[in-house]
Amino acid sequence: MAVFPAITSPVPATEIEVETLPLPKEVRSEDYLPITETENVERFVKNYFADIPLMAKIARCESRYRHYSKGDVLHGEKNSYDRGVMQINILYHQEDAQEMGLDLHDLDDNVAYARYLYEKYGAKPWMSSSACWSKFSNFEIAKR
Repeated sequence: MAVFPAITSPVPATEIEVETLPLPKEVRSEDYLPITETENVERFVKNYFADIPLMAKIARCESRYRHYSKGDVLHGEKNSYDRGVMQINILYHQEDAQEMGLDLHDLDDNVAYARYLYEKYGAKPWMSSSACWSKFSNFEIAKR
């Protein structure tokens, strides 16, 4: 077994410039007013999930890009505990969302919690609507 010497930098670490990547632009619903219009919610969701296009497709299938219905936060058609554009079930997720400082009735918080769910479970929390969105992209269905 060969042993290789450690490679050291000729310049002390304190003198090396570290290239920093620009932070992605923060996408906020307030830039898409009025958010009561489906077209604006659709643009917001697509921009918010530009790095996870499947989530925008899920939003289309779950809520048809609506966060509000008749002046109130959208409730699920099949499950009245589902809320907002991403149809997050408050029965299962409200407590965790609140502990994270998120209000699932707020559009920005609804998509933020959806991102959290996706990062933790992939698309599994939205499997009940998979007949709609899975035809678009099987590659992203299960992240883990």
